[in-house]
Amino acid sequence: MNNNCFSKNKYLGLMILLLLLLPGCRVHISNTITSSESTSFPETTPQFASDVPSNGKWIRSLDGMTMILIPAGEFVMGTEGGENQPSHRVFLDDYWIDKTEVTNGMYALCVKEGACQEPSQADSHTRESYYGNSTYADYPVIYVSWDQAQAYCHWVGARLPSEAQWEKAARGTDERQYPWGNEIPSYLLLNYDGEVGDTTPVGSYPSGASPYGVLDLSGNVWEWVADWFDGDYYAVSPYKNPQGPDNGQLRVTRGGSWSQPEKYGLNTATWRAMALPNYTKDDLGFRCAFSQ
Repeated sequence: MNNNCFSKNKYLGLMILLLLLLPGCRVHISNTITSSESTSFPETTPQFASDVPSNGKWIRSLDGMTMILIPAGEFVMGTEGGENQPSHRVFLDDYWIDKTEVTNGMYALCVKEGACQEPSQADSHTRESYYGNSTYADYPVIYVSWDQAQAYCHWVGARLPSEAQWEKAARGTDERQYPWGNEIPSYLLLNYDGEVGDTTPVGSYPSGASPYGVLDLSGNVWEWVADWFDGDYYAVSPYKNPQGPDNGQLRVTRGGSWSQPEKYGLNTATWRAMALPNYTKDDLGFRCAFSQ
């Protein structure tokens, strides 16, 4: 099983080689070389079931996803020492983010409309029939590339969250280590460490919610975010609304998955992982975000 991790190093080739040698910790790599230029998508406006949000929540009419409001303000991103340094203050305007990961059932609606491509595989780690099987309609969609994830988000009038937006939604403003706080992970808080051995329905771990009520930000599946990866970006990141590097070869993924142990800290709110944009896997999905 290919696990997903990141180690800060300005020399990507050496970094990837070292990561591949670490037991149980591998970077997402495929055999296809991809361009450093991202796919261009038209700007659209999300279609919501109501024009008036209720209690900081909005429901999209196209797929029924609940979006949570993350208020404007400052938070601390990254950590002091370790792999995700330096910690630095970031200000974000308010934005909306999906309450859960996008599900098989939601993604199938986009495929039916001709706006999305089917996942590269229809199975999961232990299930021969997964995508397209109504039994797993409320489970996270997997085997989707960065472009497929972004295409879906644009179909609903949103986009992938920036890395900063993802991290603020996960850790809030109190510098917590995990979405639920600083308590060490347990099987009551998230799907991780191979305990279940596959994905679980989205929203299955309400005790693991972030300070804003966003679910599944740790475990279940890794999540694509919008940013290109650069191991040195935190040192030069702008204070307000950072969008990541202008170009690159790898996209950032966040959150850990059902297969990851806590040994490397992969399920924390600050851990950065990375993958080639065309990479797909049985523990990699996404959620969407929206801001004016």
